[in-house]
Amino acid sequence: MKDSLTQLTDRLVSSYARLGGINHVDGQNLPSQRAVAAITQDLLRLLFPGFFGDAGLHFSEVKDETAALLASVRASLEEEIRRSLEYNPPPSLAKQDLPAFAQQVTLELLAALPRVRALLSTDTEAAYHGDPAALSREEVILAYPFMEAIAVQRLAHELYQRDVPLIPRIMTEYAHRRTGMDLHPGAKIGTHFFVDHCTGTVVGETAVIGNHVKMYQGVGLVARSLSAGRRLRGTKRHPTVEDRVTIYAGATIVGGDTVIGAGSTIGANVFLIHSVPANSLVLVENVRVKVLTKKDRAKEQSQGRI
Repeated sequence: MKDSLTQLTDRLVSSYARLGGINHVDGQNLPSQRAVAAITQDLLRLLFPGFFGDAGLHFSEVKDETAALLASVRASLEEEIRRSLEYNPPPSLAKQDLPAFAQQVTLELLAALPRVRALLSTDTEAAYHGDPAALSREEVILAYPFMEAIAVQRLAHELYQRDVPLIPRIMTEYAHRRTGMDLHPGAKIGTHFFVDHCTGTVVGETAVIGNHVKMYQGVGLVARSLSAGRRLRGTKRHPTVEDRVTIYAGATIVGGDTVIGAGSTIGANVFLIHSVPANSLVLVENVRVKVLTKKDRAKEQSQGRI
C-alpha cells in the first residue's frame, strides 16, 4: 500500500527535526548559496570590467556601470554577511551590533578591490609568460579557468581574514565547481601565482604559497592526517611553499611542518612528507618503464611473466 502524500510529508518533516540540515536556525536563515554565487559573479565583473558580463562595455560607460554595480553588490553582500554573522556571531559582538559590522566588512571588501586587482594582474602576467600557448593577457582572463579560481580565492580570502563565516567557503566552492580547482579561502597565496591546466589542484586552508610559484594540474598541498578531527582546527596542517618554486603534475605535498625551499622544483607524481632545502630538485626514483610490442606482451602473459 502506497503512503499518502500527507504521511510522506510528515515523515520528511520529522527527519528535519531529528537530523537537522534545514536552512532555518531559530528564525534566522543562512546565507543563500544562489545569492552568494551571483555576488561572486558581480565581484568578478568589478575586477575585470567587460570580461565576465554578457554585454559589451564602452570606456565612457565604465564609471557609471561601476558605480551601479558597486551599489548593487554592497546591498546584496551586506545582507548575506549579516545572515552569516547571525548564524555564527563573533564572541566580541553583541547581536545589535551585527548589522553595523556587516556593513563595515562589506565596505572593507569593496575598498580592497583595487589591491586585489593589482595582485591578479601579477597572476595574469605569470600565466601569460609561463604558458607559451597563451596568445594574450586577454585570453588568459577570458579562457583560463585558473584566473577565475584565483580571483575568487583572493576575494574570499579578504572575508576569511575578517572572520566572516560560511560565505568565503561558498565562494571558493562555487569556483571549485566551475573550474575543477579547489583553493581554500584561508590559504595565503603570494604574487605571480599560476597553475597551468589547474584541474584537480587542491590547496588546503593553512597552506602558505610564496611569490612566483608555478604549479600544474593535480597538485595537492594537503594535511598529513585528519584522524584527530576537530582538535586540528586552528593548527598549521598544510605545507609552506617558498618563492620561485615549480611543482609538476600529480605531486602531493603533505603536512603543516613541510617547507619547500625557495627555487626548488618538485617533479611529477612525487609524494613528499618532509621539508626540502632551497634549490632542491625532487624526483621519483627507480621507476621502471617497459615498452613491449603487443606480440611480446601476449607471449609474456602466456608464460606468466606479466
